[in-house]
Amino acid sequence: MDHLGICPPIDGDNVCHGTLDNASGVSTLLEIARAYASLKQPPRRSVLFVFVTGEEMGLLGSDYFSHSPTVPLNKIVANVNIDGAPGLWPMSDVVALGAEHSTITKIVESAARELGYTLSPESMPEEAGFIRSDQYSFVLQGVPAVEIIDGITSKDPNFNGLAPIKNWLVTRYHTPLDNMEQPLYFDSGARAAGLNFLVGYKLAQQDQPPSWNPADFFGTKFGPRHFGSTSVGN
Repeated sequence: MDHLGICPPIDGDNVCHGTLDNASGVSTLLEIARAYASLKQPPRRSVLFVFVTGEEMGLLGSDYFSHSPTVPLNKIVANVNIDGAPGLWPMSDVVALGAEHSTITKIVESAARELGYTLSPESMPEEAGFIRSDQYSFVLQGVPAVEIIDGITSKDPNFNGLAPIKNWLVTRYHTPLDNMEQPLYFDSGARAAGLNFLVGYKLAQQDQPPSWNPADFFGTKFGPRHFGSTSVGN
């Protein structure tokens, strides 16, 4: 759905499968949509599920949608972006990219607490992750957004996930080795899907839409400009 296609071959394989980045995100979004569709009582607000392509080529799909949305842009009050599911180890923390810029942070804190996660600061802030994935297309249109990504801690107190993340980025990221043959912790992905579901659900239940924090750079630069009623999962 969203990856690089053909890559320099490794061991005769020239397909960038994108299993963790981004196929796991697509499958996570499908399962969250299934969960919403099975609710006996739908949330108070509409939730729009958007599958976009071309993120690797410059956020092309999300940029197109944010300029040509299927509902009025002023009805899209938040974006919850899912790029990939955590899957390298049993995680005990997550990072909520961009949540600190808006009142979405309160929603994420509440959902994380309910599911037993701790929230950690970005482990590699030099990577500027908040402006590198599809949520940024919505931010540029004034929509508060968040992307929940891997933390670096585990249920094992002696485990430090920063080294495995960096190793994965160097050895598998954007190569054919990001495939189904790599070690994967499916429980971590499933648990993170539950967190994304709960963040979206809590957003859709609010009396008021999320707002940018006072004097926040992104809010000052790109918003506020609308108050609507539709929450977006991406």
